[in-house]
Amino acid sequence: MELIEFLTVVILVFALFMLLAGVFTAYFGSGKSRMIGVVLVLIGLIVGVIWVVMGMDSVDVIDVNLSKVVWDGFLYILAGVIGAIAAIGVFLLAIMKS
Repeated sequence: MELIEFLTVVILVFALFMLLAGVFTAYFGSGKSRMIGVVLVLIGLIVGVIWVVMGMDSVDVIDVNLSKVVWDGFLYILAGVIGAIAAIGVFLLAIMKS
């Protein structure tokens, strides 16, 4: 994975998690934390829009195949989750048998 592809995935994940954290905070928070949630949503939207604009074919800021990068990132995360679940399963099996 090249550096620009890595940065593309970092920016996308940052935007998505800011949106999710902001929605969660705005919905369940009260008072000041609700306002912080709104700010987090706005940050996520702004970074997400920047990510989309930079990835457009008409803008030559970054020459990255976004669909390939996102798919590869998804597969890497999926592989990590499968490995973690397998390790936890072996760990629990070992603990329960002892």
